[in-house]
Amino acid sequence: MTVPASTTGPTEVPPVPGLPASQRAALVRAQNGPVEFVTDYPTPKLGYGEVIAKVLYTGVCQSDLHTKNGTAAGADGKNITNIKLPHIGGHEGVGRVIAVADGVKGNVKPGDLVGIRFISRICRRCEFCLAGQEQHCTGGMTNHLHHEDGAFQEYIALDGDNLTVLPDDIDPQTIGPVLCCGITAYKCVKSCQINPGEWMVIIGAAGGMGHLAVQYARVMGARVIAVDGGDAKRDFCLGLGASHYVDFTKVNPVAEVLRLTGVGAHSVVCTAGSPRAYAHAADMLRIGGILSCGGIPPGTPHLETSIGAIVIKGLRIVGCLVGSLKETMEAVELTRLGMVKPSIVVKPFDDLPKIYDALEHDGVMGRVVVKIAKDEQ
Repeated sequence: MTVPASTTGPTEVPPVPGLPASQRAALVRAQNGPVEFVTDYPTPKLGYGEVIAKVLYTGVCQSDLHTKNGTAAGADGKNITNIKLPHIGGHEGVGRVIAVADGVKGNVKPGDLVGIRFISRICRRCEFCLAGQEQHCTGGMTNHLHHEDGAFQEYIALDGDNLTVLPDDIDPQTIGPVLCCGITAYKCVKSCQINPGEWMVIIGAAGGMGHLAVQYARVMGARVIAVDGGDAKRDFCLGLGASHYVDFTKVNPVAEVLRLTGVGAHSVVCTAGSPRAYAHAADMLRIGGILSCGGIPPGTPHLETSIGAIVIKGLRIVGCLVGSLKETMEAVELTRLGMVKPSIVVKPFDDLPKIYDALEHDGVMGRVVVKIAKDEQ
């Protein structure tokens, strides 16, 4: 019996007409090396079950900087060094589909806007994928931060089985940061099970993740205490909807939160990648409070709250590694509806090294987005 060709599995995919053989990309040849712009980096080939997208914009995440510098911490606290080299970062990207291979499910077509997220491929078979927690996939998950080339290039190949198809009416400049820092902030706030009128502390409130966490918390009805450093960030945080601003460079933030709330906050979201930010974060909580952890400091820092306090006060501590595709689309929808507005500054692609320098010196409020494509079509 002759088996129909469509059931025999992947077939060879023909070249994409008009797709150049090489492209411009920002790469790092070795960890802790400089960013190098090249114009002869190979353009990805279209594989079975994949799409090729032209990269329009991408946010610049602190995680990109940590990976470049070799300071990104794994679960064991050791630096993550098992990365693809040369390394091309960028995992808060928005692209426009230019080619769709056989095997891509759904009505995906050229011209569609798609997201370039942290997670690139998942197994779809392990217990976490089946539970809708694919960010914890144990069956061979890969990501655009360590394993596959990310959005700091003109064209990218994306897995059709893990494709983030975006609504046509989103702003491609604005939505990229929602796909990483936004979804992480959303997951952190959602994990706190906050009720309207309850107190939520956001540590690192003026940063890329923090400024979105403030807004998600406000959408859910929380009274927000923003914690960050410096007078310049006060008006920014209060303008986002925070009820109070606590400057950790001037006051003891734990004492100030206890003064403002009386008995402590119902929840604390730590978006800062700083050991100091985490050390006493749980001390801000009232009985039954939740500490939600999103930022990842380098090394193996520890909470300095005593076990006795955690037990006696019934505190809960949760970690949030980005979110599922479903949760990502929930966060995208809040921005599409205008309920949450990422604060962005769009910079040229060539400014990437300067942006990294600003991130290293805490010189960024909100998010910097780089323009990759010369045009959006």
